[in-house]
Amino acid sequence: MEPNGTASSPPALSDVDGFDPLKLRDRVVIKLLFEEIVREEQVAKAWEAWRQKPRHKRPALWRAVMEVPGVDASRIRESAAEAYAFEKVTLATETVREFIETVGDVFADDEWAQLREARIVPVTYTRESGERVMVFGTDEPTRHNVNTVLKRVSPQRFEIKFLPTETLDQMLKHLRRQRNEYMDLVEGGEVAVDLGSNFDQDSGGINQDELESQMSRSALINLFEAMLVEAVRQGVSDIHILPGEQRQVEILFRRNGELQPWHTNKRIHPEAFLAVVKDNTLNVDRFERAKAQDGFIQRTVDDTIIRYRVSVLPITTTDHEMHAESVVIRVLDDRNVIGSLGELGLPEGAYAQVERAIRQPYGMVVLTGPTGSGKTTTLYAALQEVVTPRLNVITVEDPVEYVLPGVRQIKLSHKLRMEEAMRSILRHDPDIVMVGEMRDRATAELAIKLANTGHLTFSTLHTNDAPSAVSRLYKMGIEPFLIASSINLVVAQRLIRTLCPDCKTPVEESPEMLEAYGFTDIPADTVFYTANRDSNCMTCGGTGFDGRRAICEALPFTADIRTHIVTAGDTVAEQEIQASAVEAGMVTLQGAAREAVLRGETSLQEMLRVVFTGME
Repeated sequence: MEPNGTASSPPALSDVDGFDPLKLRDRVVIKLLFEEIVREEQVAKAWEAWRQKPRHKRPALWRAVMEVPGVDASRIRESAAEAYAFEKVTLATETVREFIETVGDVFADDEWAQLREARIVPVTYTRESGERVMVFGTDEPTRHNVNTVLKRVSPQRFEIKFLPTETLDQMLKHLRRQRNEYMDLVEGGEVAVDLGSNFDQDSGGINQDELESQMSRSALINLFEAMLVEAVRQGVSDIHILPGEQRQVEILFRRNGELQPWHTNKRIHPEAFLAVVKDNTLNVDRFERAKAQDGFIQRTVDDTIIRYRVSVLPITTTDHEMHAESVVIRVLDDRNVIGSLGELGLPEGAYAQVERAIRQPYGMVVLTGPTGSGKTTTLYAALQEVVTPRLNVITVEDPVEYVLPGVRQIKLSHKLRMEEAMRSILRHDPDIVMVGEMRDRATAELAIKLANTGHLTFSTLHTNDAPSAVSRLYKMGIEPFLIASSINLVVAQRLIRTLCPDCKTPVEESPEMLEAYGFTDIPADTVFYTANRDSNCMTCGGTGFDGRRAICEALPFTADIRTHIVTAGDTVAEQEIQASAVEAGMVTLQGAAREAVLRGETSLQEMLRVVFTGME
């Protein structure tokens, strides 16, 4: 770190001990440097990490370069394919999709699963010496498992070509899914025959005998199990179940942060289906309808253990004789846990700040943002960067969302409250601690005590931006000098939907509006896009959006900011803290969103929905 608090510049190749660029043997890296796809300092950083690994675990150096923040991994993959003389697939995206449909029955369900896992898709047929050859595409044709998988699943001769990462990702969504046998039963008509036929629409309610009778019917169970399986396969974060105004059951899936109808059935009595859900949920009493309940479900889907967190709430409807309840089920798939900070897609500056903060021997890293903004995902990614067998890493969560290897995760309950767990941790010899949320003064004081007594501490707060975290702790009653001395970094985060690459539509935005929302000095060739919600796009299903990404502002506690906090009077001057951070190079949430708009990743409307709070 330089005296003024800025990071020193990364080393060049010639400055790295033991590395001679003139003797570089990795032809891909040589090609990348020659074509200026990567910079020398990025290769130097990859080399440092690469040489610290045991020899038998070292990948090709160019693969290590892909892990360096700021590099374009897709261009590196393409350059590697060229270096190893793999031909590139030049077919149109729609042509490949149609071909995948035509070979749907060529592979069994488990073979499609192997292709998805290995990131390989069939793209076309060709002929060689009069024999038909199936061509497969992947973005890393040099991976050792590509040939292994294809030899196992391909019924004939095959050829491997390079398929760009972005195109491959779109194709993988259209690979044939394993059959949902429960959904087949539901769609086969059992629901229409079995469900709801015994209920008198004028009777007002449902008695226990009728309820037991309905619950015993297989169609109710089939719909319940189909719902759990389909949610996992569609990448759903939450399942919502609620009674409709006409006594129908409505099931909605939350995908990419937006609720979408999945299944509605007027022949199912809501109380019967909700009773099935509650009866299959641990720690939930089916006969309790007047209070909130929390429970969980566990299933094996596609050979993977999936956990579901269930929340039940009594609600009021226009039908006063019905015991109405709303159920929300959070899908917890450990395969979705991001294993490193590099996978989060953070901007290079924010990544460097987070990486520097979590490498400190003590102090606190605070994540802020509303519910559902990805705070826990980022914390888990940061934790996995620092977990080693030599460190005792403990988390205190309510509830534990994902199980992390090498981490001792404490689950809170009515017998073990947050404050008690925190006090016990101090006697449990921790090195690194993650506190799920600082909800009150007692928890915040204990977390800060950990940070000030030689422990690296992670936690979250619910605030709108990074400077607000300081005033929130101040209002909790935490002394300013403790805040200033304990915190290394505050990161405010949001999830913003990304436009579908296949159907996003160019749009003209008025100069007055752009200027009002902070877009200045816009390059002349900039194209603005909007979501096309009226398309029949197979990639996004007509929603106009395809996935979400994190945007953030990273507020490092520089000497100036610590001084602002320590000298605060009755209130913490958030604007002064933000101004000082921006002067030191911090990009605000609004600035990060604007950059995403200018890159064509999202729309101006999505930016306004997620982060805009007023003129800057």
